[in-house]
Amino acid sequence: MTAPHTLLELHDINLVYRAKPALKQLSWTLLAGQHWACVGPNGSGKTSLARILSHQTAHFSGSYQSSELLRNEGIAYVCFEQAQALCARDRKLDDSEYRADAADPGTRVRDIILGDKQPDARFADWVSRLRMEHILERGIRYISTGEMRKTLLVRALLSDPALLILDSPLDGLDHASQEAMQSAIETLLEGNRSLLILCRQLEDVPPKVDQVLVLDRGLVLCKGAPAVIMAREDVQLLLAPPLPPLGLLPTPAARTYALPEGPLLDLRNVAVRYGEQTVLQQLNWRFERGQHCCVAGPNGCGKTTLLSLITGDNHKAYGQDITLFGRKRGSGESIWEIKQKFGQLDTQLQLNFARSMKAVEVVVSGFFDSVGLFDDWSDLQRRSAEAWLCALGIGDLARESYDTLSFGLQRMVLLARAMVKSPLILLLDEPTLGLDGSHRKQLLRAIDHIAQHSDTQIIFVSHSAGDTPRCINQYLRFEPGDAGFEVVCENR
Repeated sequence: MTAPHTLLELHDINLVYRAKPALKQLSWTLLAGQHWACVGPNGSGKTSLARILSHQTAHFSGSYQSSELLRNEGIAYVCFEQAQALCARDRKLDDSEYRADAADPGTRVRDIILGDKQPDARFADWVSRLRMEHILERGIRYISTGEMRKTLLVRALLSDPALLILDSPLDGLDHASQEAMQSAIETLLEGNRSLLILCRQLEDVPPKVDQVLVLDRGLVLCKGAPAVIMAREDVQLLLAPPLPPLGLLPTPAARTYALPEGPLLDLRNVAVRYGEQTVLQQLNWRFERGQHCCVAGPNGCGKTTLLSLITGDNHKAYGQDITLFGRKRGSGESIWEIKQKFGQLDTQLQLNFARSMKAVEVVVSGFFDSVGLFDDWSDLQRRSAEAWLCALGIGDLARESYDTLSFGLQRMVLLARAMVKSPLILLLDEPTLGLDGSHRKQLLRAIDHIAQHSDTQIIFVSHSAGDTPRCINQYLRFEPGDAGFEVVCENR
């Protein structure tokens, strides 16, 4: 048997991103047919490595040599940013205001996967494996994060790349979809196609990979056989460092509105349909003072639609029995009167946030509900922002550039931004998505800290009810029924 040839080789790669080193003297060789996992916490350099390999960035020094096979068959890189770019393009092409039915379905899942190709047996096989038959005719703006991840994977597989790069492939998937994705990855690891799987924690490394590469702040900490790498103490410490201490919560910001006497939210027999598709039906939910709710359900069940109803973003709320903060929806209230009572945190906000700002400026922008800082701000607001950073254990980041922070630390800064105006409700939409194990623990601990020491109430949205803060005392679950999903509310 002939020895496998080299697919690609990196030698002394250095990459600077926003004036800070992202990769330093990285050397690595990938042989044809090898399966690697690249492991490291947020900010370790995994994404930078993938961007270099996939030719999305060329501003690096060092040597990148690729084989003729790689040049001919290419590289497919499946990541969250790819999904965001496709959805942004689809929104830009929306022509619903010019259509008689005022609705543009957008680019269908089937078309994203196939392009100009005709469906074949492989297409049908992968769609079946990943349980995607029911979303093929939907527009990509109307599918969940997890469904989009599966869509991009099938598209990549049908392009037959020499190297497939998967960035945290289980992120954003419900339990059933995770099982289907894990099964698909196991199948790929049994084949001859080279794989590079980016992982934030050791438990995400598939058992059948050949080698593991561990990155720490742009440097190669170690590489080798999975069993050897996972047993190293320095690797375990890198991925599970001690958490920073929390501080006292600052004095609450003044509120310009009175607190409602009854429940904060009250939805009765709410139903939402888009064309022939029923998204919500007979939904009843009462969110009382002192409650902290986990909204849980599988991908595509209607969680995002529910959130848009209570934040004032969805016109389907009009004409329904929805009371927000003591006021019936559609009784003359403005959308800003609703939004001022929410502090929100989600991945979309993080990816779209204005750049070139200090962390403290990002937090201050929460007073104005702006993505960026365009108004004059006072010393009192600055001190409050700094106090919130200290309360969440990241006070030393106040003068740091937001751009240069790791993904996990950016999420913590945005949590401080959501809290700086002392909202009645802190709305967290998949807040642990994209976080490594350490930053996930840090965020969940901070949420419990807020729940325990303020009157802000938590709505925590997740694809499962497992990874939640301890303060949760109400569960709103989307469960499969005979005609779509049924919503079950349970108080504890």
